[in-house]
Parts: sequence; C-alpha cells; structure tokens
Amino acid sequence: MSIYIMLSSLTDEGRKTLKERPERLHAVNKEVESMGARVLSQYAVLGGYDFVNVIDAPSNEVMARIALELGSRGTMKATTLPGMPISQFVEMMAANPPKTPDA
Repeated sequence: MSIYIMLSSLTDEGRKTLKERPERLHAVNKEVESMGARVLSQYAVLGGYDFVNVIDAPSNEVMARIALELGSRGTMKATTLPGMPISQFVEMMAANPPKTPDA
C-alpha cells in the first residue's frame, strides 16, 4: 500500500450538503474503503483547502479513481499527492548518496 495526501476544497454545493448533513463525511470515508483504500486520518483545516486526508491505497490507479469519483459529484475539488514516510525517505537517501562531480 502507498500513502497519499488528498487536499480537498468544497464547492458551494458541497458546503450546502455538509451543512445539512455533516455525517456525510463518514459516509464518504466508507465509499473510499469500498473502492479499495483506507482513510488513515482526516483534518478540517483553514486556508486554501477545507480538508487534509491521509489515505492508504494500493496504487496510483486506485487513488486516481477515488479522486475522479469524488470530484465528479461536483461537491469538492481535490489535489492528490503521493507521500513517503520520513524514515523511508532518509533510508532511501542514505542508500543512494549524491554523486560528486570529478574535480
């Protein structure tokens, strides 16, 4: 499985839906699970995005499908980023030190 960060912004329609039915957030998380991924954590945020979601998905294709399915409803817009745990990043960098140019 791979980690993805999904930054999402509600549309006017999405804000209306969420105001009327805030429990809809939990239903969407179950839909994500039915598409083969799992929401690991989720935060409501202030600023340019409304939510930050950390999602565990088996592939880019599954994550792309999730983003397309959710976005096609017209209630939100999403930016999806692949993520890597810092420990994995450090391990990768240590295993492949930068090459130095010949002097």
